[in-house]
Amino acid sequence: MDDTVAATDGPPAARPALARCVAIEPAKFAAANWGRAPLLSRAADLAGPTGFSDLFSPAAADELLSRRGLRTPFLRVARDGQVLPAARYTGGGGAGAEITDQVLDERVLELYADGATLVLQALHRTWPPIVDFTRELSGTLGQPLQVNAYLTPAGNQGFGTHYDTHDVFVLQVDGEKHWRVHEPVLPDPLERQPWGGRADEVTAVADGPPALDVVLSPGDALYLPRGWLHSAQAQDGSSLHLTVGVRAVTRYTLVEELLALAAEDRRLRAPLPFGIDVADARQVEPELTETVAALRDWLARADPATVAGRLRQRAWPAARPAPLRPLAQAAAIAALTPQSRLVPRGGLRWQLVPEPGGGPDAAPRVTLRLFDRTISLPGQCALAVRAFLSGGVTRVGDLPGLDTDDDRLVLARRLLREAVAVPA
Repeated sequence: MDDTVAATDGPPAARPALARCVAIEPAKFAAANWGRAPLLSRAADLAGPTGFSDLFSPAAADELLSRRGLRTPFLRVARDGQVLPAARYTGGGGAGAEITDQVLDERVLELYADGATLVLQALHRTWPPIVDFTRELSGTLGQPLQVNAYLTPAGNQGFGTHYDTHDVFVLQVDGEKHWRVHEPVLPDPLERQPWGGRADEVTAVADGPPALDVVLSPGDALYLPRGWLHSAQAQDGSSLHLTVGVRAVTRYTLVEELLALAAEDRRLRAPLPFGIDVADARQVEPELTETVAALRDWLARADPATVAGRLRQRAWPAARPAPLRPLAQAAAIAALTPQSRLVPRGGLRWQLVPEPGGGPDAAPRVTLRLFDRTISLPGQCALAVRAFLSGGVTRVGDLPGLDTDDDRLVLARRLLREAVAVPA
């Protein structure tokens, strides 16, 4: 039996991450807006105190740009709709730093003062408050997320009208920005269908009346499904907003995995006839008919468990669990006692399944599947692992199903070393 569980992040936050992004109930948002229509949420209607300054701020941006040794591609710079070459704002890191692409703050100042937009990328990997916020929101949505910050000088616009191939939550942090949103020219575009291939259509639609014409002020939020056209311009002062990009897992994702698995069918690996003219539709037609029939037969036998396994390998690594402290973790391993208290690593996705195979006299084993590896454990550890990762036990000496404290300590050290557990 497959014992599949997804760990939680512990007690819910005082202000759930989704409630900071949309001002309606999650069920209503899922039914009326998710993947369908934009939603504007004003600061006064969002849960908790207004504003997103606890997540990021102009001072935080300055910290990253000047004191954190930022490198490309964690920064992009755009002006007049064009992304500038990284060489315009990067260079050597100075003595002792054998790198050539470190962000140079004086060059960033020059470009920003001339009207360029600064894009701080992947803040879900570099800025702690956003790391935690993103992990919670990703768990709620069940999708991988990315977070960028856009800093635009007064009256400027970094990018022209375009669409994204992922949903976005726009969180206005500082200043004001004027957003114009238009209906899609291609609903639900895939990542392989960027707006540049439909530039003429985008321009034509952008010349018409917008579906939404709003100014976002600090604390306001805007949800845009993928494909919706948009442009944004800073107002009288500079503007800072965050975009939370939702990397959609689509039905086409299922198609891609099914086609990858279809390579197991020998009929679909068969060569086309000798001497066939692939430009001749009459010669291609019978081969296409036979191929479609073979594919249909194979799809009818597709195993959901196999497909789910491939989706897990694809989706789980895209959303990392909570950061851990390697030195503190090593110290915890060395100091572990039955009285030590551990908790599951925040945001860790896991599955605990019996291992197949083994002879009739072989001791049973279980596999713990994680986002980046699988761990083989004795079957007698299953109860303790399940209880721990489900949040039912924190004290090492209370791990169930094991005979002695020595056994519990061996398991606890393994969980710490594999970054499954962290010190409470």
